[in-house]
Amino acid sequence: MHYPHKISRIKKVRATGFRKRMSTRKGRKIINSKRRLGRKIRVR
Repeated sequence: MHYPHKISRIKKVRATGFRKRMSTRKGRKIINSKRRLGRKIRVR
């Protein structure tokens, strides 16, 4: 059976994590819109 490429958790978090989102204006906008929808935002 063929397994898909497994990206490391650290790389994933660094690419799309909370701190990365907060570093840009648009990222903060994304987080605020998710919070408005009632989404739980996990900080790692």
